[in-house]
Amino acid sequence: MKSPFPGMDPFIEGCGLWGDFHALLITKIHDSLAETAPERYVVRTGERSYLVLIESTELKHHGFLPDVGIKASKGRRKKSGNGGVLVAEPNQTIEPVTMCPFIQEEHKEAFVEIYEAEGEQRLVTSIEVLSPSNKRPNSPGWKLYQRKRQSLLTGDVSLIEIDLLRGGQRMPMLDPWPEFLYTLLVARAETFRSCKVWPAHSLRPLPLIPVPLLKPDPDLSLDLQPMIATIYQRSRYARSIDYSRTLDPPLKKDEIAWLKKQARK
Repeated sequence: MKSPFPGMDPFIEGCGLWGDFHALLITKIHDSLAETAPERYVVRTGERSYLVLIESTELKHHGFLPDVGIKASKGRRKKSGNGGVLVAEPNQTIEPVTMCPFIQEEHKEAFVEIYEAEGEQRLVTSIEVLSPSNKRPNSPGWKLYQRKRQSLLTGDVSLIEIDLLRGGQRMPMLDPWPEFLYTLLVARAETFRSCKVWPAHSLRPLPLIPVPLLKPDPDLSLDLQPMIATIYQRSRYARSIDYSRTLDPPLKKDEIAWLKKQARK
């Protein structure tokens, strides 16, 4: 079954499928570029990882349950909030206290990079598909990606930044971002102070974007829309998506109208 949206399906993010989708999209981007890149280049995937403390609000999402306190036996003493000691009455039932354990989860984020095949195999272009953690200010994922982003933008490397997430905070830029929720950014090594940004939408197919190489080689083309459609169909996302649920941020009026139209069909 195809997605009802001709562009990026917002329910992939909203229904908890982003981790699976991100991994599959990285693989497809790698395969596409590896097939079309000239012989003087090699295409590789990389991965960065970091530990994140699982907050209490994220426990259900990650499948963790807080530990349950033990009901105190008769006569058991417990400390009061002011540092004193409360003595239970003989027939008093002490209610358990729910507490969250200290849990760290390892996050891994994959990316694609194009290297020069000869010599020192220097990095030519880095392709990033942003994850939710990259768009959460002051989080480990945000800080780690910002360091990499700054080093790429100020170094002799081209950056492609694919943002297909509706949630989170946009990457820092001097100019305001377009009003579109999805954006595809291309920063060429030689003109990194003037990035090109293509707005993307859920109701229109994503545009082709250029992938810069070294001069005099022409750009490669990256067509994300067929990749997204293939992932949706092969992974049978329709079986895991509830299109009646409310998303955050909510869908726009034209997206709601489109979804209702597709449902009638």
